Amino acid sequence: MGNSQIIIPMIVYLAIMLYIAYRSNKVSAAVQEEGFLQEYFIGGRSLGGFVLAMTLIATYTSASSFIGGPGVAYNLGLGWVLLAMIQVPTAFITLGVLGKKFAIISRKIGAVTVTEYLRARYKSDAVVILSSIAILIFFSASMIAQFVGGARLFQTVTGYPYIVGLVIFGITVVIYTAVGGFRAVALTDAIQGIVMVFATIFLFAAVLKAGGGLDNIMESLYRMDPARLTPDSGGSIAKPFILSFWVLVGFAVLGLPQTTIRCMGFKDSKSLHNAMIIGTIVVGFLMIGMHLIGVLGAAIIPDIEVGDLAVPTITLKVLHPIIAGIFIAGPLAAIMSTVDSMLILASATIIKDIYINYGGKNISSKKISKLSFYTTAILGIIVFILSIKPPELLVWINLFAFGGLEAAFLWPTILGLYWKRANSTGALLSMVTGVGAYFYFTILKINWLGMHQIVPTVLISLAAFVIGSFIGKKSDEGTINLFFG
Repeated sequence: MGNSQIIIPMIVYLAIMLYIAYRSNKVSAAVQEEGFLQEYFIGGRSLGGFVLAMTLIATYTSASSFIGGPGVAYNLGLGWVLLAMIQVPTAFITLGVLGKKFAIISRKIGAVTVTEYLRARYKSDAVVILSSIAILIFFSASMIAQFVGGARLFQTVTGYPYIVGLVIFGITVVIYTAVGGFRAVALTDAIQGIVMVFATIFLFAAVLKAGGGLDNIMESLYRMDPARLTPDSGGSIAKPFILSFWVLVGFAVLGLPQTTIRCMGFKDSKSLHNAMIIGTIVVGFLMIGMHLIGVLGAAIIPDIEVGDLAVPTITLKVLHPIIAGIFIAGPLAAIMSTVDSMLILASATIIKDIYINYGGKNISSKKISKLSFYTTAILGIIVFILSIKPPELLVWINLFAFGGLEAAFLWPTILGLYWKRANSTGALLSMVTGVGAYFYFTILKINWLGMHQIVPTVLISLAAFVIGSFIGKKSDEGTINLFFG
């Protein structure tokens, strides 16, 4: 049977998330049709700096960052910590490059999704449909990884079967996202970001104490395997692969719809600037803290067979059950905050980008509200069903989904904002060749010059975008004036 001292704090935490969704729903229910769409899908563009930073971080840091990544670090050592630190400038890059212009354009055109921005920029149904399909496919893959991570976490710390954890975790996330919308997602993300920080602090301190201090732990790791303390983990992580991560989890995060949509939701320039600073500091702390916990934990519990179980197992080992129940909410928060963001954006894709724009233009606010709720719930149920038989390592599923989204959205998003010549032909060719190349390189396991598949994918999709933009018809003057006037 599960340990009630661990379960009770976790249940209380989940109940708080549901209460926030209930309160957020009261706000959403009071607005009219256009107001409802703005409120439900981007929180009425009212996020302050702290909430913006935390929701961006909480969305980006996921089961991969709190369970999968530290699990790989547990097996490989400090080389994977070095790789993880590439993610530190994520918030700064996203908000700095896209922030202001993305917010200005989205307000001009009334966009609440990335796909609406693409429609306004390229005036192409094909681009809209392809982008919607890409979001649904790759979000589903990533959400499966998050559902599995949440269920495994619950299974490890409570002793209950995997399916029980999946049911409890899945129901909670789906309900509070469907009921509360973006405002609930943003507020819970802010709370979850705080929980992540404190969980990392307490767990790191407990690991150091259990291992007899940093010097003693490092000596133990050296005796186990000196390669764990080298930058490339004794050759286990190839240097070209490390360099390619600067693309996958560095520059190319500008193509992730779940983070770029945050650029539509902030209140003013001050909020944006504060979020850039807060976000960079917090991401850096979480990444180095959690991945070091994975590395150092190998000296305390050296025989964990499945990497994804490393952080939950270490937590149970070094903390009192009640404290473990409270701070296991850190990884749980990371997982929930990623799922809720993807669920709300996937729902927006179906409702706003497909249904309303291709057949439901005159539907009432009440009907939109119901459709949004049911769509979010159904998507969550589908992902739940696909998560019943879990894969072994979450980090690779998550990275696959990351790469697919970047292949589809990176260049249409950036070049659409900053290059006047960009047009629908370029965007369409970039999306098709990018996703096609990514699938080709990934399925055949082709590592060009030893690098991750995202590197040749990004280069191919860029070339396709440039070629398509020069051979295709130029954007009309109205579009150019709207985006560059």
